[in-house]
Amino acid sequence: MVLPTSSVDIDSLWRATSVARPEFGSLSGDQSFDVAIIGGGYTGLCTARYLVKAGLSPVVIEANRIGWGASGRNGGVVSGKFRVGFKDIAARHGLDTARRMHALGLEAVDHVGQLVEELGIAGADYRPSGSLRCAHNAHTFEGLRSEATWMREALGDTGVSILSAGEVAAETGSHGFTGGMLNTHGGVIHPLNFVLGMAAGLKALGIVIHENTTVIGVRREGVGVVVETPTGRITARQLVIATNSYSDLTPATASVRTSIIPFRSAMIATEPLAGTPGAGLLASGRSYTETRRMMRWFRKSGDRLLYGGRGAFGKSDSASAFAALEKAMVRQFPQLASVRVTHRWSGLVAMTLDSLPHLGRLDDRVVYSVGYNGTGVALASGIGRHVAALVTGGSPDLGLLTRQPLPHIPLYGLREPAVRLVAGWYQFLDAIGR
Repeated sequence: MVLPTSSVDIDSLWRATSVARPEFGSLSGDQSFDVAIIGGGYTGLCTARYLVKAGLSPVVIEANRIGWGASGRNGGVVSGKFRVGFKDIAARHGLDTARRMHALGLEAVDHVGQLVEELGIAGADYRPSGSLRCAHNAHTFEGLRSEATWMREALGDTGVSILSAGEVAAETGSHGFTGGMLNTHGGVIHPLNFVLGMAAGLKALGIVIHENTTVIGVRREGVGVVVETPTGRITARQLVIATNSYSDLTPATASVRTSIIPFRSAMIATEPLAGTPGAGLLASGRSYTETRRMMRWFRKSGDRLLYGGRGAFGKSDSASAFAALEKAMVRQFPQLASVRVTHRWSGLVAMTLDSLPHLGRLDDRVVYSVGYNGTGVALASGIGRHVAALVTGGSPDLGLLTRQPLPHIPLYGLREPAVRLVAGWYQFLDAIGR
């Protein structure tokens, strides 16, 4: 089923603090390009940028407005990690594969800084301040100790270190943690301004972007493809699908939709903290996550504290999910009990069967990249250049990310009750401290 497009932006802190957006028209009539890209998020835009560098003419087709989807709704955490730990990757696939995956993550983080500098995206407010994983009990703290030691010895990663409970409390302002693992790679960013800045940079290069243009069908014709929309069609030699967790907006992306489980992630933002009991929280300006399976994360943006987490079910915002987040936030930071929450919003995270992103070819004319599992700011941006390489006939070494074929979710129609069942089991394990 084709969902209607919407020019209404999500009411979030990012929207309230965004720069002036570049304007793009919708498709009208018939056009021809070398490559058509469905999806105007980080991956689609970065792919277009590198295709131009390769001498090709791309067009980006966005069903809504730039920044409407995950690229404009996420928590703005820049991380090179995958949902599967590098130690687990080494155990399952060998140390060389873990090293390559680790290198890909670091490359993706570095790439964010390069984009901000090269495209002059000052509004992105990128701060390479690193991240801190906070252990919620002694069991998970020992796990972090083991992980940090392994990463230093096996991967040569000197950017990770262990902090004591007192050090974590001093940095976060919360006494609910038994210690933590500091990672100096990555940082925080204004995600909506980042994607708007990318789009503005592409527009300055003459790259065509069509907003509010829903693709209703794709067919092979001649030596290329024809992309159908309600207001015109695009002919191209190659097609890129970069729709991630919003791959159900059109049947044209059905080939990747059943490889993704959309999982709603919600977040809240406080009023400015100056002059409140919470003014000194998170003084180092990093991103922070808990070690619970049903992870909560928190960070500062300007003088506000953002608090988010997964487990908000359904197809739209949930008042109960926001209430649960606020309760958890105050439990973690009692200093915020009297502080007002001013913004509440949510979006979809694309989870995959093996908890890894995937990119590759569906056939000789279609390339895809989907499934960032909640770490898409750096990975989705960095992967764009590798997607462009695939389109132009290259074979980039991407470790596990290019394993074929694209894995599909068994019994896809039962995904929602299955997600609830798994989430409930995770909540139980968190409650008993495992």
